[in-house]
Amino acid sequence: MDVELRASDDDRNRVVAELHRHTAAGRLTLDEFSDRAGAVWTARTLGDLAALTRDLPALSDKPGDRDTVGHGHRELLMLFAAAALTLLLLGGFLAITR
Repeated sequence: MDVELRASDDDRNRVVAELHRHTAAGRLTLDEFSDRAGAVWTARTLGDLAALTRDLPALSDKPGDRDTVGHGHRELLMLFAAAALTLLLLGGFLAITR
């Protein structure tokens, strides 16, 4: 990669998506994501963009690795379902014992 080449909007969008994935994985705080995402849009060269992700590990293109946010949603949905079922059973038990 020639770091002096001008960055395109597609290059910037790719870096913002990568930063988002690192934020979802817990490597960046929301403040860090915000600062870096803002810097993406002022970056002029590919080298400027590379500097924004230099301290982050390379991301895998495996489908399972890309779905870290979706995985968290599934866990939250399962937790909600378990809590709802517990409340229903507890409500049924209280109704019967009264």
